[in-house]
Amino acid sequence: MDDFTRPWWDAAAETRLLVRRCAACGRAHHYPREFCPHCWSDDVAWEQAGGRATLYTWSVVHRNDLPPFDARTPYTAAVVDLAEGPRMMTEIVECAEADLRIGMALEVAFRDEGGGVVVPVFRPAPDVSRRARPSGA
Repeated sequence: MDDFTRPWWDAAAETRLLVRRCAACGRAHHYPREFCPHCWSDDVAWEQAGGRATLYTWSVVHRNDLPPFDARTPYTAAVVDLAEGPRMMTEIVECAEADLRIGMALEVAFRDEGGGVVVPVFRPAPDVSRRARPSGA
């Protein structure tokens, strides 16, 4: 955490996910930078993301000696495509390895790490078609 990324961390603590968007080219990016990695403009600002993503790739980590990860193994490290466009490194939670699929719909969740640190993680999004069916269908 530093002064530049503080808004991102503060938003996460409020269970909101932020990305940066460039006013010059219109593209969003993540990780937070003071310039656009697409067109190099410095006309970028924070924007609240919708919290939807799709799974791009993953790896189940069975051994990690670094705290706090050592206490969490196995866990699913992943790269997701945010609905806003950028890719983001994260962790998939609430999903068995056998149920993971490239392109599966995900939604953001937030994990409190303690000490005022909250991190975004992703879990499978509810099946909209199943929720939209009338009872008895």
